[in-house]
Amino acid sequence: MDEDTRRLSALQVRTDSPNIEATDNAAANHAPANTTNAPKAKDHVNQTNHIIAATPVTASDRGDASSKPQRRRNKPSLSCETCTIKKTKCDRGRPICFACVKRRSECHYSHLADLIEESHRALGIDTPKKKSKPSGDAASNSTLVNNGTTNPTERPLSRSSTGSSPMPLSNVPFSHPTASNIFKAEHPFSNYWTHQGGLNEVIGVLPSKDQADILIAKYFDVVDPVYPMIHRESFLRDYEFFWLLAPAERPSVDGSLVALIFVMLAMGTQFVTLPSSDDKEQTAEFYVSASHQALRVFSYLGRPSLRVIQTMVLIIYFLMNDNHAADAWAFAGILIRQAYALGLNRDPSIIVPHAHPFEKQQRRKVWQAVLFQDTFLTVILKLPPTATHTDVRIEDLALEVEESLTESGATDVTYISSMWNLANIVQSTLCTPRSLSLPISSSHTQRTSLIASFHRIYMSFPAPFRTFTEASICDLARRSKRLARQTLFLTSNYFHCLMLVYADEHGQLDIDIQGTLDAAHEAINSFFLLRALFEDEAMVWYHFQHRAFSEALVIAELVKAQSDNIAMNPTRMRAKNDVLRMIGILQLSSGVDMVARTRVSVLSRYL
Repeated sequence: MDEDTRRLSALQVRTDSPNIEATDNAAANHAPANTTNAPKAKDHVNQTNHIIAATPVTASDRGDASSKPQRRRNKPSLSCETCTIKKTKCDRGRPICFACVKRRSECHYSHLADLIEESHRALGIDTPKKKSKPSGDAASNSTLVNNGTTNPTERPLSRSSTGSSPMPLSNVPFSHPTASNIFKAEHPFSNYWTHQGGLNEVIGVLPSKDQADILIAKYFDVVDPVYPMIHRESFLRDYEFFWLLAPAERPSVDGSLVALIFVMLAMGTQFVTLPSSDDKEQTAEFYVSASHQALRVFSYLGRPSLRVIQTMVLIIYFLMNDNHAADAWAFAGILIRQAYALGLNRDPSIIVPHAHPFEKQQRRKVWQAVLFQDTFLTVILKLPPTATHTDVRIEDLALEVEESLTESGATDVTYISSMWNLANIVQSTLCTPRSLSLPISSSHTQRTSLIASFHRIYMSFPAPFRTFTEASICDLARRSKRLARQTLFLTSNYFHCLMLVYADEHGQLDIDIQGTLDAAHEAINSFFLLRALFEDEAMVWYHFQHRAFSEALVIAELVKAQSDNIAMNPTRMRAKNDVLRMIGILQLSSGVDMVARTRVSVLSRYL
């Protein structure tokens, strides 16, 4: 365990006691006396300040000594045992409630709760739900895990449609490929805030400066290499100035800066090593809620800015990592409108002709981040791309003065340009047809031409973003972890999309088995390398995990179809080993992770 991890484990992510007390007073003063669902900002912190949780303001909290203790009925609990113990809301879904899906925990009901549920079903009575049951993939996955059968009304999917799934469980062959499957009923931002608390209330729950420094450093170490849209020196200058302000002066700063700091803390928390994964998840979700609240106080819907856009981009990635794919998709719609409103999709020389070159460069970087996120989110969800109207040119993304070329010629700017070129071709040739269930290629000739276009894009990548071996990427990681992360992410995205082109089949166009297996191997191997080099990170990035599972699923289907001669074919033997390796990785976390357990079950059925 390195020094930063030891410091963070000792400090833990907390809220300072004076601020908590102030927040408690604000909650007591502003909470309506007879309203049960009013916003609250009362935080419960245990003696060691390890866990942050919100609790409602009750009459006893307000010191109402005259209130008499209420008699409680001896009413049996219909919630699952885990939700009962944790005192969280349970939708009482069978066999797995949505709260346990989100926690990735076991879900068991008491014998009495099962009897009551069965009696209601026998009488045709709908059991009251606190939240709607998971739909789409979650429900169908539960059926698969328990009885191994599928809904006979579900339509069969072609191999080309198994490359992605909209739901976190990713049980692709047993789900309807419809847009409605992506939505769930849980709000992603827990409400800890009072009505009149304002920005002061949000700033009051910041961690200590030492803790914040560790989390911000983790963000720039892990997240910034993959999505380099925040100018580090400029941000750190504003960040340090914020901490130099007296506590009474901090609420006067730009609310978008506070929102950006909090979402960076949230993402940093996702990637740190803490003794308890539950504490880490709760703390990260608390920080992203604070970020969203700061945006609301800032009135971000009517005040788009570069910081607002950067914050929203990171919130979407956070939600994806936190198993909120539906909420990320919905929030991304607001992000696109904000980016358009700010004119990020337009050439800066036209929109802001007199701006400083640095500002123009930042606008191009942030637009690329929006475009890239929108494109590859739609690849996963098979929904229409929306960042489509732009005249910003990649060629104008000039090299920055402070960036020095490496011996391979790779910089953040060349990485951004490579991602940008890839996103452009993927958006037009994959995202649009897949969102309408149309063929990617109408003929063998068109497929050959499209594959050639992808190869030209790949050859435009500077080394080491292409033609690397396992030994060379490990050597690169020793010299530059930043370049290694960028290489793995770019490689994964490129070969995943190429796999979809080869796997497309319809009518007279058959799947290209050899091309599909080769592309899928390169794509999934980048995940294996990411896990070997950056193990903890690999299990956090939703996009990377989801692509790897989808690739394993495509490979497994082809391996099963060609099982007769697999021992005599090196390519198919390699493909089977890829699936077995993916199953082995998933099994390491399947004991506590229901998603991993479900994926293991799905892949194992093909072998």
